[in-house]
Amino acid sequence: MNIPGLTIAKTAEGEVKPRVLVCHGSKDGLAKQAIDGTTLLIGVSTIVGGANGEVIDVIRSGLAPVFYSEAIVIGDPITANTDGRAKKAASGDFIIGYAEVAGDIDEIGSVWIAPAKQA
Repeated sequence: MNIPGLTIAKTAEGEVKPRVLVCHGSKDGLAKQAIDGTTLLIGVSTIVGGANGEVIDVIRSGLAPVFYSEAIVIGDPITANTDGRAKKAASGDFIIGYAEVAGDIDEIGSVWIAPAKQA
């Protein structure tokens, strides 16, 4: 399901693949592909990714399609794996939000964006 709310433009710091979780880059205006749940997750890249230095769109609110990296069930808290794909969060991870639909590895699922830190 895709019902994006706020979508903003950022400049890619490194390659950002389509439909993956992103976090802040090293400077204002930059975003990079997330590699885990240790940093604040800010959104999901759209269907168009970007190479280093290219402008990308980042969905910051609403429901966003994202690639799953493992079996996910509705309501799972979602964080990033090493490829920026969605995985179930562990205690202490930053999360982008919660799974809106169930799915399996390499499927495009949907996440309700509600950034937080998992207790």
